[in-house]
Formats: sequence, structure tokens, C-alpha cells
Amino acid sequence: MTDRTRHRRLREQGSLARADLEAILDAGFVCHLGVVVDGQPMVVPTVYGRDDTELFLHGSVASRSLAADPDAPVCVTVTHVDGLVLARSVFEHGVNYRSAMIHGVPRKVTDPDEKLRGLRLLTEHAAPGQWDYARRPSRKELAATTLLALSLAEASVKTSVGPPEDGEGPDAALGIWAGNLPLTTTWGTPVTDPLLPPGIEPPPHIAGRGGTRQG
Repeated sequence: MTDRTRHRRLREQGSLARADLEAILDAGFVCHLGVVVDGQPMVVPTVYGRDDTELFLHGSVASRSLAADPDAPVCVTVTHVDGLVLARSVFEHGVNYRSAMIHGVPRKVTDPDEKLRGLRLLTEHAAPGQWDYARRPSRKELAATTLLALSLAEASVKTSVGPPEDGEGPDAALGIWAGNLPLTTTWGTPVTDPLLPPGIEPPPHIAGRGGTRQG
């Protein structure tokens, strides 16, 4: 626990357990990177991957800030929305969610071998099997790619689950429906590039994801 990861509100929804953090990271592949660029705050969506100790993410915008201040802190968030909480009163409405925040000073990955490893983690995290299927980055492409590594050491998790909290209060007598409206995301059927020659079908690791749940 640090001052930045301490839960000050709704502490019962918070967790500092590494297993909870990893579960949230593994359920998604898009994060939001918060960084100060040229004196202005900026939050950028980008893809990520991880190993046991670090988060790897594309960070061309953040690299501008790091060039000016190598010790500039960032904050990365990952959020999954699991549904709406619809109560008897608007005040008690809410969202069921899983969310993680990671704080720290990222480092720019410059070693070519480590950059390839990080990009593989990132690619396989979003589309398992794709790294060995598609052409890998050339030296020129690798040099043009900015990859950041952020330690997972300073992170916290918050989750919200369950029904509305006004079922035993005065509003229970209003006769208004209350409950949860779940939200799930599923992968669709692969759509072939119109410029692809006939006869090239989606590989099993892509075709097999259609209809499966993401997150």
C-alpha cells in the first residue's frame, strides 16, 4: 500500500491482492494512459500486455513527456463494465464494474530483444496465436515503435457487484422496479479484408473466437 493506492472511499470495494489485479488485466487489452504532455494532462487509450512484474504498452505520446522528464509519473487504468445498477431512486443508481489503477514511472524499452518480447506479450494478450501467424516487425518498424514498461508494484483494484442498496429503505414502498442490467461483450464473426485473395480463410485462433465472451 502507498498513499496513491490507499482506498479512501468505499474501502470494502477495494483490493490490493495481486491475483485480483492480474484477473482484471487479463480480462482486457485496452488501457488508458494518463500523462502530462507539454504541461497539459492527457489520457490516451492504448493496448497492453504483461508479464509477472511489468505492464508493456504503446506509448508514443508518453515518450514525448519522458524525453523532457524521465522521472515523470503516469497512471494507467483498466476498467470493465459489468452492468447497470438501477435503483428505486436516481441517487442510488450505479455501475457494476472491475477496475485497476497502476502508478509509477515507466521506462522506455530500447533493447531490440526486449522490445520484441514486449511486443509479443502485447500481441498475444490481445490475439493469442497471432504472433506466430503474422509477419513479425522489421528492424525499421521496430525502431519506429515506442514501447513502455511500467512496474506492477504500485497498483490497486476496485470492484462493484450486486443489486441496488435501497431495497430496505423508505423507497422500497414506491412500487418501482429495481435491479441489475448486465452487460457482456462477445466477439463477432471475423470479417475478411476485401483485398484478400479468395481461398484464404481465418486461422483457427481467430475463427474460434467468434461468439466467445471477451472479458
